[in-house]
Amino acid sequence: MSIDDDIALLQSGPVLDLLGRDALRILAIGAESRTMQRGAVLFTAGEPSDGAFVVEAGSLLLRTPGGGEMIARRGAVLGEYALFVETPRPMTAMAREFSSVMRIPRALFLKMLDGFPDVAERLRQWLLGQTDQIADEIETVRRALDSQRDLATRE
Repeated sequence: MSIDDDIALLQSGPVLDLLGRDALRILAIGAESRTMQRGAVLFTAGEPSDGAFVVEAGSLLLRTPGGGEMIARRGAVLGEYALFVETPRPMTAMAREFSSVMRIPRALFLKMLDGFPDVAERLRQWLLGQTDQIADEIETVRRALDSQRDLATRE
């Protein structure tokens, strides 16, 4: 793939679409491509992360420790939060077929942000929105649990 193809692929992914072409060019140049045979494990749930992966071709099976499964196809970003902080991988990723992924190391991502403060601000705003959304969802669940508890105590 050419650099322009890599940039287009990165632009199609969530979070990365916020960065802009110049920042994505840096990531595309510094990222590494990795091919995987069918059945190869990219990462395992619980292991520490050091960056994100973008599916370039093929597909990966994502399996949570609880048994949930989903499929990641071209353009899917795996581990976007790992671009910001070390976090354990929440699931295992395994190639369903011959596949390739682009690895974006956290160190490369953070170095790119140093050169693009406007991108860093856009990402900060995105993270703030994500945090607010999660807080709202937690509050909704808390209210539902409180209502169930209140109903159970009345009976």
